[in-house]
Amino acid sequence: MPINRPYGSPSELPSLIPLFPLEGVLLLPHSQLPLNVFEPRYVEMIDAALAGGRLIGMIQPAFDLAGRPLEGGKALAGVGCVGRITEIAESGDGRYLLALTGIARFRLVKELEVDTPFRQGEVDFEAFRDDFTPGFGAEAVDRGALLRTLADYLDANELEADWEGIKNAPNEALVNALAMMAPFGPREKQALLEAATLAARAEMLIAVTQMSMARTAGDGDTPLQ
Repeated sequence: MPINRPYGSPSELPSLIPLFPLEGVLLLPHSQLPLNVFEPRYVEMIDAALAGGRLIGMIQPAFDLAGRPLEGGKALAGVGCVGRITEIAESGDGRYLLALTGIARFRLVKELEVDTPFRQGEVDFEAFRDDFTPGFGAEAVDRGALLRTLADYLDANELEADWEGIKNAPNEALVNALAMMAPFGPREKQALLEAATLAARAEMLIAVTQMSMARTAGDGDTPLQ
């Protein structure tokens, strides 16, 4: 997604950013996430972001291996993705309708003690320098395997898709869009976020989708009489 203020390296981003914790919501670099913001604390966060660098860090709550939220849902995952507000509209009833365009992933160094109603954190982008290069590693994606798995998933769930648009989408846009839209749980979403490369994210997306289809098929089996 093109933006008016491109970022070329970690040094161009601040180390302190507002945090928007949302379970099961995934933002990835160079992809766009629509949001409907209505909670007063997050409306205030948007106002603060608009007055500053227009940046917001999307992050999930942290979960244990059994999928239970840590610290009553207050603990945050170790990795998130910062996005820039690139579209915004006011609803007239106190809400913001906006779109975030992903810039780069970050590691959460620590959450700050602040007097704002929204949370803020110190973050580090160094481990994700490749995120600043659009399309980095896209040539290594097994596009054929990804499209075959997508077709199988759509057939199994009797769904349709815009295949013309899918076939014309660059690898990075295709992989990230499918990862963000996939109806998986927060742990799978976090794993997709933290995948080391775009090709690894595509492989993980294929594997998780195939496991999901296998579970669905198993649930539908009729016991032998």
